[in-house]
Amino acid sequence: MTGMDEKERKKKKQFEKICKKVGKAINEYQLIQDSDRVLVGLSGGKDSMILLEALADRKKHLPLSFELFAVHISAKNVGYEMDTCYLAAFCEEISVPLYLEEVEIDISLKPEKTPCFICSWNRRKKIFEKSKELRCNKVALGHHKDDAIQTMLMNMIYHGSFSSLPQKLRMFNGRIDLIRPLLTIPENELAYYAGLKNLKEHEKSCPYMDSTKRNTIKELIRSLDKLHKDSRKNLFRAMDNIYYDYLPKKSC
Repeated sequence: MTGMDEKERKKKKQFEKICKKVGKAINEYQLIQDSDRVLVGLSGGKDSMILLEALADRKKHLPLSFELFAVHISAKNVGYEMDTCYLAAFCEEISVPLYLEEVEIDISLKPEKTPCFICSWNRRKKIFEKSKELRCNKVALGHHKDDAIQTMLMNMIYHGSFSSLPQKLRMFNGRIDLIRPLLTIPENELAYYAGLKNLKEHEKSCPYMDSTKRNTIKELIRSLDKLHKDSRKNLFRAMDNIYYDYLPKKSC
C-alpha cells in the first residue's frame, strides 16, 4: 500500500467516525427531523466545513428527509479574508447550495465589548436573517466539545454563572432551533481529519484572534491537562452531573 493510499484510508476511517458521532447526536438529541430545512453557518474554519460535510453525508444515509443549505458571512472592516471560491467549490462537491452574505462591522461603536463579540454577534444576526429568508427551521453551528468546555469555564470565571453551549436551543418563539451536531466531538478529532483532508485555512487570520479571553481559557485547560489526563472529559461530564444539594444556596 502506498503512502497516498494509506492517507486516503485514514481519512475515510476518520470521516466515518465523525459521521457516526454526528448521526448519534442527531438521533439522541432530536436535532434534525423529517422535512426540516437546515442552514449551516459556514465560517470557513475546519469545524463548520466538517460539520457541513458530515451533515451532507448523513442526509444520504439517515432515514430522514431534510434540506441542507450553507451560508458564509464576510465581515467588512475586521481584517480577515476567506477564499469564497474555495468554499463554493467545496459546497458544490457535496451538493449543498451556498449563499454568500456580507456585514459591515464597526468595533468602535461598543468599546466596552470585545471585537470578537461584536463580529460574532453581527454575523450570527445575519445568519438568522438568512434562515428566515430561506424558510429554514434549523440553524447548525460547528461548535465542538472543547468549545463547550471553554464556554463553561469562561462563564464561571468572568460572569459567575454555570452555563455553556446546549446541543439544541429554541429561539425566536420557536421559529428556529439552533443545533450543534459536533458538540460531543473533541477538537483534536476534527483537527486530525482536517489535516488528512488538507482543508484550507483563512487567507488572512483575524488580527484580534490572539487577544481574546477564549485563548486565555485554552491555556488554562492545557494546564489542567497536565494536572489530570481526563480533565477535559470530566469537565464536560460535570455539566450532566450537577448535585444541587451539595452547592451553596442563595439566601431567600
